[in-house]
Amino acid sequence: NTSESPVAVETLADVPEHVLRGLPEDVRLFPSAVDKTRLGVWATKSILKGKKFGPFVGDKKKRSQV
Repeated sequence: NTSESPVAVETLADVPEHVLRGLPEDVRLFPSAVDKTRLGVWATKSILKGKKFGPFVGDKKKRSQV
């Protein structure tokens, strides 16, 4: 008899509106390939190396923090 607590799954409803508005045209949020309970950022077509888009809104994190 093992009862596991339900795992909260992140949905688009959890994403602030300004984040959704700020996504580049060819980028979407879908379930993460790394953590199925979270959303991940997916490109719908190839993004050229060095391509910049923004503006960035939020807290910048160091690579070790993500």
